Amino acid sequence: MEPKKKLINSVDGCVDEALCGLVRASGGLSLLKGHRVVLRSDLDSLRGKVALLSGGGSGHEPAHGGYIGAGMLSAAVAGGVFASPPPASILAAILSLHGSGASGVLLIVKNYTGDRLNFGLAVEQARNHGVAVDMVIVADDCAFNQPSKAGRRGLCGTVFIHKLAGALAEEGCSLDQIVSKVTEVLKGIGTLGVSLSPCSVPGCLPSFELPPGEMELGLGIHGEPGVKRSKVASADEVVKTMIDHMTNPDSQSHLPVKSGDTVVVCVNNLGALSCLEMEVVTRSAVTCLESRGLVIARVMSGSFMTSLEMAGVSLTLMKVDEETLRLFDAKTSAPAWPNLSSVSVSGRSYITNPPPMSTRPQEATYSEGPLSPVMRKVLERVCGTLLEKQEELNSLDRASGDGDCGNTHAQAARAIQEWLQHHVIPGCPGQLLSVLAGLVEEKMGGSSGALYSLFLTAAAGHVTEGRSNAAAWAKAMHAGTQAMRRYGGADPGDRTMLDALCPAVDELMKLTTAPPGGEMAVLQSAVEKATKGAESTRDLTAKAGRASYIAAERVTLPDPGAVAVAAILKAVLQSL
Repeated sequence: MEPKKKLINSVDGCVDEALCGLVRASGGLSLLKGHRVVLRSDLDSLRGKVALLSGGGSGHEPAHGGYIGAGMLSAAVAGGVFASPPPASILAAILSLHGSGASGVLLIVKNYTGDRLNFGLAVEQARNHGVAVDMVIVADDCAFNQPSKAGRRGLCGTVFIHKLAGALAEEGCSLDQIVSKVTEVLKGIGTLGVSLSPCSVPGCLPSFELPPGEMELGLGIHGEPGVKRSKVASADEVVKTMIDHMTNPDSQSHLPVKSGDTVVVCVNNLGALSCLEMEVVTRSAVTCLESRGLVIARVMSGSFMTSLEMAGVSLTLMKVDEETLRLFDAKTSAPAWPNLSSVSVSGRSYITNPPPMSTRPQEATYSEGPLSPVMRKVLERVCGTLLEKQEELNSLDRASGDGDCGNTHAQAARAIQEWLQHHVIPGCPGQLLSVLAGLVEEKMGGSSGALYSLFLTAAAGHVTEGRSNAAAWAKAMHAGTQAMRRYGGADPGDRTMLDALCPAVDELMKLTTAPPGGEMAVLQSAVEKATKGAESTRDLTAKAGRASYIAAERVTLPDPGAVAVAAILKAVLQSL
């Protein structure tokens, strides 16, 4: 097996280059020379306040460097990928914070043996340097029913502690006050992870084998295996399994919650779930927790403590009261902390009703007028023609498209015929055009439905009962064609229906100046122009529409859309 591809420069350099990238991208961070330590660049603002230091192995980004800023961490120490940082760097970080005038330094450490040893050693050394320093250990993992002597692992709940301790420090609380407050909150935090794939440390093989279609429940953030394997299920089922496991009173590491408790939820991407999946899982989590009577105050959803590129998610619950929530909501400039709203998630109305829609034109009732009989006759003829031409248009479309042009035109024709059986034709032509626009938009579908509907909608305003002479119809046709060009992006010569329509409309514009009685001659000539235009598409290269994706030399038949337009205009002429 090959190690997994990673977009890095070298295995040895990736951690230092990643830290450099983090710091270069943020105005608020700087690197401690000679150490893998990221600091606030405005350390003087810590004077007289408690400074916060966290850290651990790399590969959990944005943890921990992304949580540095006013209101959160003052510094973070990074080890190699999934490796605890060395005590010398931790000590250098503590002394830098102490040297900037901090009243004390609090270390926030995840419960792993290596981290406890290395951070613990640095704490002892710092005390010998006369620094007021203390350490809280986060152990929020709910995976194991009977945790070993090593205890519960530290997972994404750590990020909540960064936030709460950071808000307390910002307010000027003493080291002892902060330690006692977060120690209390820690009792009400639990996390559980699930994964669909392993991850791999740069340059190494995957951390474990996970057969296709299986998932691992309760795994850690270093690719260490969990408590059980099962078949991948739906998001709702996976989330329910997770929450059942986390809150199961028979487990020594469960989080005790009861109906009526208020919680903050973190849905944490372990690295490779898509944003879409994350939002689906977030919905599952909110629904599942509310169904148990929990009140959800806030939801964080995103990547907060990852495990390289593991395709999985962890859920963290934190029981909160008003004071905890106030600290949670306090502002921070840390770039990885999400910009959440401070409105409770549960108990708010989250659906907005759409405005009342006016009746669809094809459902309204109209009164007939003197033009109604002739318009009915024309429409019946047009529909008949399109049904006759169904197979011809399909075969033209098979040459350059997906072969359904005849079907979509026939669908529109049948929808119009059906409407004609049950409705009177409005005396106002504009109203009829609006009805037709509604019918083709709904029943024809596709881009042709949208194009015809655009044409008819734009044309409708130009012909009314009082204004329905030949010149008004010509202007309506022109307006419809312009709308097609504006939104469809095609022009004459691009091998589309416009190659039949535009020459015909240019000819029809002569109606605005035609002598009385000369209208039929203009219409006749417009139909000839449309037919010629449709024929001319044989020799055109498609520049718009579906045919534009096909090699030009394979397209030797006329464009079906143009042929359809010519046929419609001819049917209008014949029935008049």
